[in-house]
Amino acid sequence: MRARVKRVGGALALVMLVAATLAGTLLASAPAGAASPTNSGIHKIKHVVIIVQENHSFDSYFGTFPGADGIPMKDGVPTVCAPDPMTGICVKPYHTTQDSALGGPHGHAAALADIDGGRMDGFVREQRQALLSACGGKWRRSPLYCVYEAVPDVMGYYDASQIPNYWTYAEQFVLQDHLFSPDTSWTLPSHLYLVSGWAASCTEIAEPMSCHTNLNNPGVTRVSTHGQSYLTLDYAWTDITYLLYKNHVSWAYYVDDGSQSNCEAHGACTGAKPDVAVPDGWDPMPEFDTVREDHQLRNIQPTSAFFRAAKAGDLPSVSWLAPNLTVSEHPPALVSAGESYVTSLINAIMESPDWDSTAIFLTWDEWGGFYDHVVPPVVDGEGYGMRVPGLVISPYAKKGFIDHQTLSFAAYLKFIEDDFLHGQRLNPETDGRPDPRPDVREDVPILGNLLNDFDFHRKPRPPLILPIHPKPGSVPRT
Repeated sequence: MRARVKRVGGALALVMLVAATLAGTLLASAPAGAASPTNSGIHKIKHVVIIVQENHSFDSYFGTFPGADGIPMKDGVPTVCAPDPMTGICVKPYHTTQDSALGGPHGHAAALADIDGGRMDGFVREQRQALLSACGGKWRRSPLYCVYEAVPDVMGYYDASQIPNYWTYAEQFVLQDHLFSPDTSWTLPSHLYLVSGWAASCTEIAEPMSCHTNLNNPGVTRVSTHGQSYLTLDYAWTDITYLLYKNHVSWAYYVDDGSQSNCEAHGACTGAKPDVAVPDGWDPMPEFDTVREDHQLRNIQPTSAFFRAAKAGDLPSVSWLAPNLTVSEHPPALVSAGESYVTSLINAIMESPDWDSTAIFLTWDEWGGFYDHVVPPVVDGEGYGMRVPGLVISPYAKKGFIDHQTLSFAAYLKFIEDDFLHGQRLNPETDGRPDPRPDVREDVPILGNLLNDFDFHRKPRPPLILPIHPKPGSVPRT
């Protein structure tokens, strides 16, 4: 068993320390993809690319997008608010022009507090308490984050004047306004659900049947050997790459390392050398037993390899793209830097020979403590979590369509399974590698189907190349 340890220092250490406080705790590719049985319908999609950014709720990015289930308004004024224990004022959502924000706690306890029994009013209270705790119980101006915010930024929202490219994608392709994070917790569980449909801890190394749901510290396993006991990370349950490998479907997990070629491509690394660390929670694949046992570690590659594959028309069948801290949009990263990075990825796909056969799913892993007004549905007693933005970008995506289906990250797994695996599921009763997951997330009745976002009867649409550094956009009228 190999344990992976990442050393963090300097400014990054401070950022991660604060993130932990706010969180409440916190190709060479595989064998070539199997041929699709037909070239009709879903099988026109030969490449699925999942781009995952960090820590924003639906209302914080698209809360005023015309036609979406956004912030409740009357005469242009929000009718909802969250009480501020510091001032006694109930703070309404407000338009912010800040490129960076603090956000709020986003662990399991914070999610329950924000939801507050369905009242959806705990956001300001949770941010105040977390910031005060970071300050040692007394407001002061140092260290970082030890400040009193006159107006808590968890209630701020953006529109096309701050994130014009994201709004353009929503106007021209598909916006999902009921896509929920897969769990009521922080980054790591969300990323685990993204690739495996579950977040768990296991009492024995490499023993899937020893696993149980864990939304706070998934994967932590205690190992005893030679009289010594220590904790390590091991994801023993089954992930989607197990089925992809068995069915000879190519995949890659691209991790942005901030290399100079990447900086030149997405234009988000100008000036001082960026902090290019990628936290473990954004890159969980090396700890999955299946990835190591199938000798698939080589499929975890830098984002520079993604740009080369896109240019050559050699994208794998399934790709995930994880950012580094600088371009992640995770507070305190600049939202504009993240949008530039994401635009560079999408432009690369649109300029690729693979564009006509690709579906891009763009989302954010969890809500980051930012306000959202929709009460998450309850699934299997563990999730879903808060709403997050979701976009579908493809030559076959419906134009200007708002998808109101209830969705979560299992919808991505379902699409991959239906497209490349003949509908086989991560089902312990049928996949050949049993684990005790509480249900098959892809098959829960409440989950919608991403096929609803496509029109495969039309000719593929041409690419829409957007500027890497866009000018502020105009806000559509409601």
